[in-house]
Order: sequence, then structure tokens, then C-alpha cells
Amino acid sequence: MSLIAIGLAGCTTTEEANQAIQGRWLGQPSDAFFSQYGPPVSAFPLNAGGTVYTWRGGETVRNVPAQYRPMTQQEKEFAEKQRAPRTVINIGGNMAVDSAPPGQVLMAPARSEELGCEAQITTNSGGIITNIRASRDTDGEGFSFSRCAEVFGVTS
Repeated sequence: MSLIAIGLAGCTTTEEANQAIQGRWLGQPSDAFFSQYGPPVSAFPLNAGGTVYTWRGGETVRNVPAQYRPMTQQEKEFAEKQRAPRTVINIGGNMAVDSAPPGQVLMAPARSEELGCEAQITTNSGGIITNIRASRDTDGEGFSFSRCAEVFGVTS
């Protein structure tokens, strides 16, 4: 249990990422932010003269391997009964295959997850950041709960 607590201690949440990026960027020129992290994907002018920008970054794909568990004794007995000789006819080249290793049950198939961070950045008429927050944040690529925390270099 203590290993889990130690592992989670290094994880950063979206809220912690928001607090850190607000502390770092509020009052700073938006040009400095965009120079460091790349241009915004959109801009919406405000009546008061400021702008709300949408910025995206850190896009990557994480491949998650399939998850298995050991078979119960009852499942093993059932599987043995199913192993009777049979003929398989493959028409059209598509054939489903149980990819679980012997003695294992597939719990979750392998999958790909798209990771990324999106931030809303509000500036005043002079281009100074008056508000910044993560508006979309996936899990991180490593053990982090926040891709935005990884992108912005936030550590807990």
C-alpha cells in the first residue's frame, strides 16, 4: 500500500496544473506563452478589446496492452470441454481468434488512447494574459493524471 501512495505522490492533477500555469502566466504577454508552446488554434475577439484564445498541444498516442487474468478452475474445465476436434471454415479471410495466452482470460483488449492538452487563454486589449485554464486534459503519458501538467512541466 505504501508503494501505491509513493507512486501517486508524483502524480499531478488538472487542478494542480491549472494552479501552476495560472501562477506562471497570469500577467504575462500572450506572445511569450505562444512563443514557448506554439500558436493558438483559434482566437475570439471580445467586445472589451481582449481576446480568448484556444491553444492545443502535447498530442500523442499511448498504446495500452491487453489486460488478462488467470482462469478460474471452472473456466479451465469448461475450456477443456470446448477443445473437442472441430473443423474451421474461413470464408472471406476474416477469422476471429481468441488472443488470450493459455490459462488466461482477456479482460480488456489492447487499445490506443489519444492524449493531449487544451487551454483557454484570455487576454486584455494589450495582449496580457488575464485568465488561463486547461479546458481539456487527458491522462498523462506517464503516471500523471494530467497531460497538461506534463506539457507545461508542472510537478507536485
